[in-house]
Amino acid sequence: MVQVVFSPTSAHGAIGHDPQGVQGKQVSRQTMRRVASFARPYRAMLVGFVAVLLLGALLSLVPPLLFRQIIDDAIANSNRGQINLLAAIIVLAAFGEAALSFIERYWSARIGEGLIYDLRVGLYDHVQRMPMAFFTQVQTGSLISRMNNDVIGAQRAFTGTLGSVVSNTIVLSTTLVAMFVLEWRLTLMALALLPVFILPTKRVGNKLQALTRESMEHNASMNTVMTERLNVSGALLVKLFGHHDVEREGFGNRAGQVRDIGVKSAMYGRTFFIALSLVGAVGAALLYWVGGQLVISGTITVGTLAAMGLMVVRIYTPLTSLTNARVDVMTALVSFERVFEVLDTPNPIADAPNAVRLEEPKGRIELAEVTFRYPPSDTRLASLQGGGAAGPNDGSVNGVVSGPASGSAPSGSAHRAVLHKVSASIEPGQLVAVVGPSGAGKTTLAALLSRLYDVDEGAVLIDGHDVRAVTAASLRAAIGVVPQDPHLFHESVADNLRYCRPNASDADIQAACRAAHIHDLVASLPDGYDTVVGERGYRLSGGEKQRVAIARVLLKNPAIIVLDEATSHLDSENEAVVQRALAKALQGRTAVVIAHRLSTVTNADQILVLNEGEVVQRGCHEELLAAEGLYAELYRTLVRAERQAPLVSVR
Repeated sequence: MVQVVFSPTSAHGAIGHDPQGVQGKQVSRQTMRRVASFARPYRAMLVGFVAVLLLGALLSLVPPLLFRQIIDDAIANSNRGQINLLAAIIVLAAFGEAALSFIERYWSARIGEGLIYDLRVGLYDHVQRMPMAFFTQVQTGSLISRMNNDVIGAQRAFTGTLGSVVSNTIVLSTTLVAMFVLEWRLTLMALALLPVFILPTKRVGNKLQALTRESMEHNASMNTVMTERLNVSGALLVKLFGHHDVEREGFGNRAGQVRDIGVKSAMYGRTFFIALSLVGAVGAALLYWVGGQLVISGTITVGTLAAMGLMVVRIYTPLTSLTNARVDVMTALVSFERVFEVLDTPNPIADAPNAVRLEEPKGRIELAEVTFRYPPSDTRLASLQGGGAAGPNDGSVNGVVSGPASGSAPSGSAHRAVLHKVSASIEPGQLVAVVGPSGAGKTTLAALLSRLYDVDEGAVLIDGHDVRAVTAASLRAAIGVVPQDPHLFHESVADNLRYCRPNASDADIQAACRAAHIHDLVASLPDGYDTVVGERGYRLSGGEKQRVAIARVLLKNPAIIVLDEATSHLDSENEAVVQRALAKALQGRTAVVIAHRLSTVTNADQILVLNEGEVVQRGCHEELLAAEGLYAELYRTLVRAERQAPLVSVR
């Protein structure tokens, strides 16, 4: 039952198996303790798993020993009753072995899948709580791979590699003991053939390992192409340029490399199995040749020789596998280390131990000498980061306010702050506009309000509370953000709206959509509010997505609303509709509006003009125009470029 079949794919070509990568490496005791802590809930099943393996190994010795008894005693004495009894016991042992195999497989699967569940949920919970700097530094594909492939590798450490090592050890130990008891000379001769198994195993195994590593690289390249080209944005770009044939050729080349390596691996594997079969056949022939001589000389019985012949095949497979046990175990445990690397990444924006809830927020905002620099790339996440970093910008990524696209600080930002000693006071219900040239720090300022990043100096206060001293949940509940490019999940309109308030009724959703001037359009969709909007909401136009985002904020009902250039990419007609929706959304709420079209914020209570991270001007529209500074220059330039003013201003 517990005989583990050796194969190049499982023992040498498995994903992540890298003898060179773990050569000389030692897994720390801390890692081992943490692995044990994850396995602690499954201790009873692990004990049962090992016990079942042991019982199965012992039961598998019953047939050879009883065959020996049948040949030497029952047949020799023409005892039909004894033959019937021994045969019945052999059948019962087979049924018992089958039952134990079923139990062993259940526990193996239960432990492995349970471990995957625990690790995945723990990883997902930890990662989704990380600050924006984490997500802008790591590659999404690498992170997902870590959460899938390495978690599965960690699972295999228990149910695959470690289970195989334990199983092979038990089978080998019990079989060798039985063989030594039966005939020690034949046992030593069988062990003498072990080097003949080990040498081809290592040579072919190393070659298969190299091929597997190369195959993984080509597969990763092929998957990257599919991920980039088969999402909505990538597919649109390919179609616009008409490069379907070029894409097919490029993908075909990558797929062809995977195919060629697969053929090589198959041939090496087949050659290896043929070699092992030949060596096994030679070993069995030698055993019967030497054993036959011993039988003729009367040293051993025919039954003993038959039993030894059945047992000898049970020692070569475990011995061969165990020669690589250290590499297999180390490789499996390295998967745990890679999982722990993510789990151990600290979250610098976690709730403080004494954090308080922001109760019934009024919406007063105070910026007190705020200075901020984007954090540099975290070297602890080097394995999750990509190659070249993109240039700095101060925009949004996938509809979420963020820092530079690369996630690291802009060039020279280690010495230059993105925001420098910014101060402002915003009273409840006021509309404050933040304007300035690109890269001035406008979106960064909005990100600090929601505590997507923490300030380096100074403080951001909501209703007199430092945002670092309140719980993140209560802070985010008090603030609603409508980004420049709002993100919608590949779900229905209703599900996207309920994301901010899962218990919202249909009436609440429809009321929010009416206020956002989007209800009639949603109702006209094929499935109404149950219509799936597509990846990132691509089935909706830009103006429609903006109004859904506004409806989502209205449904959330926050005390503070942040508009991050929410109308900059809309045409005049859509902008007019969105502006009417915004006017409804901002009633009675504190609003911070990041504006590119200055004509939309002329009625703001206060306008902050940012330039190179500093507030260079502040005041109302008329005051700033009269001051003849940067605001007046920007206003005249941008308004002159606009063919027509929007029909309705924000206020």
